[in-house]
Amino acid sequence: MRALVTGAGGFLGMALVRALVARGDAVRALVRSAPPDGLAQAGVEVIRADATDADALRGAVGGCDAVFHLAGVRRARDAAEFMRVNAGSTGAVLDACVAGAPGLRRFVLAGSRAASPPSPEPVREDAPLAPAEPYGASKAEAERIAFAFADRLPVAVARPPRIMGAGDRENLLFFRIARAGLVLRFGGPRRPLSWIDVDDCAAGLLALADRPEAAGEAFFLAAPEPTTAEELQDAAARALGVAPRTVTVPPWALRAAGAAADAVGRFTGRRLPVSGKLVAQLLAPGWACDPSKARERLGFTASTPLTVSIERAARWYRARGLVR
Repeated sequence: MRALVTGAGGFLGMALVRALVARGDAVRALVRSAPPDGLAQAGVEVIRADATDADALRGAVGGCDAVFHLAGVRRARDAAEFMRVNAGSTGAVLDACVAGAPGLRRFVLAGSRAASPPSPEPVREDAPLAPAEPYGASKAEAERIAFAFADRLPVAVARPPRIMGAGDRENLLFFRIARAGLVLRFGGPRRPLSWIDVDDCAAGLLALADRPEAAGEAFFLAAPEPTTAEELQDAAARALGVAPRTVTVPPWALRAAGAAADAVGRFTGRRLPVSGKLVAQLLAPGWACDPSKARERLGFTASTPLTVSIERAARWYRARGLVR
């Protein structure tokens, strides 16, 4: 099939492009800036454009059998930017598909676990969307927009939780803390955190595109067993060969650090590793989700063990000097 991947230069986008190319699909990669070296491979047509550019999108979707909309932002100056990019681009790509891709077999939106409420118990897809912060709100709105097109396009939505593996930068902070010989504990009860390896997530997106049962549905794509932020740090320390000591961080100190980082970011324009968004995620009661619907209806299971995903990430960081 011919597939368009928006956000193809990102962590998940690159993994999806690799998976599509590996099985012989023709790929168009929509990127906002200069494409990474990994996109310079056979079968990939690179288009440089913004995912809200209506004219560019109409040309990009033409002749496509599947469109994977991954473009978006995980960090933003404010709630309006999250909504403009994550929700706004979704509407723009869907409009382009209606106008320029009459033979489209599937539109797959990369949504997020963050669109559903925090919970230590695994959330299922039929739970109401109830995001707890602006990023999640923008992903929830993107999902609502996508399903509003379901009478005109075969839409499916993936809701991955935290994504791990080689190429990831969102979790780099945990690895750097572990490399410094520390594991941070946040106190309180265990906070379950669902996760998925990036290559498993790409395989799940392909299942949403290929399987007729996926049309009109949302699916959590996650490993069978959740972890916690503390367990992620422990696994990172082992992968880096470090024997860390444990430091307990009071919630008030973590919130103060997040607020200070947000203030610095607004003043300087820099996006720091720590943020109020990250702090809210860490202190939430949990981010568990139930992946059984994808297993039962699509035959999809995320099979990569956490230790393997963490080790791949550690090797990637070291190879690029991001962690010593």
